[in-house]
Amino acid sequence: MTSGAKAHSPPASSPARVCPLVNNSRFARPRARRAPRVPHSYMAVARLVVITPAVLLGRTARVSPSAVPRLRPIVAGRRAVAAPTRAVLGDGAGVGGEEDAVVAVVEEDAVARRAARKRSERRTYLVAAVMSSLGFTSMAAAAVYYRFAWQMEAGGGDVPATEMVGTFALSVGAAVGMEFWARWAHRALWHASLWHMHESHHRPRDGPFELNDVFAIANAAPAISLLAYGLLNRGLLPGLCFGAGLGITLFGMAYMFVHDGLVHRRFPVGPIENVPYFRRVAAAHQIHHTDKFEGVPYGLFLGPKELEEVGGTEELEKEIKKRIKRKEAMDAIR
Repeated sequence: MTSGAKAHSPPASSPARVCPLVNNSRFARPRARRAPRVPHSYMAVARLVVITPAVLLGRTARVSPSAVPRLRPIVAGRRAVAAPTRAVLGDGAGVGGEEDAVVAVVEEDAVARRAARKRSERRTYLVAAVMSSLGFTSMAAAAVYYRFAWQMEAGGGDVPATEMVGTFALSVGAAVGMEFWARWAHRALWHASLWHMHESHHRPRDGPFELNDVFAIANAAPAISLLAYGLLNRGLLPGLCFGAGLGITLFGMAYMFVHDGLVHRRFPVGPIENVPYFRRVAAAHQIHHTDKFEGVPYGLFLGPKELEEVGGTEELEKEIKKRIKRKEAMDAIR
């Protein structure tokens, strides 16, 4: 370069030129780093962790021991949400203990609400079960009394022995026959074409009732029809129909108390739970819900016999012992 030539250089204050063919990212000025934004959910947890009211910290969490396994995944999830917040805000003195206290209080409240909801559901179903049982029992008793009193009056005071024997014999036969009908219907209908309704019985129930309860109403319709026909007509055939309707009614009431009350604990059944054979019935039906023997047993009152036929006696004894231990644990908690 000659002495007369001037060096052309950009002013110090002028920005650097950008060439579209060259990667100019290395020439860009570094931007000032902004503080990371904390999501609103993290801020909500932060308020719980850092600004915990003293009244909550002073409470002692009283959680039932049986509820601990169910609470562990919930508590772990809440701690996972709170962890990024503590990373942003910094772990202060006592923050971990405060968080544990908040989580314990929240979980205690959740367990209490769930227990209250379950008690309300059981109370609702119990009222419905007792009212229906009293209604059907009083109706059947009044119908039996009225029918035979009416027949004795029509016969000049003579007891219609043949008709009475036929009525009571068919009532017993219908009650026993309903067990075999329920077994067949359970296998061939409820677990087949009507599974979309019966499935509600094999899933956790949300509320006092389930769609499967419709089958109880469906079985009550023929019982009421047979009772009405036998009550309003005289003769041997109406007497047999009356007995059949009476047997179906008795089976339905027994099924409700053993199946809904004893097995699935939808309402308390009292001393029925301590009857040894009913304990076997409950254990056998519980095995049906595990699908260990392809759904067997499908019946209820003869369920233990069904299990013996497929080699499930050992599993039945295990389930009985398990139910006894569970009952003893519940009694100890109470």
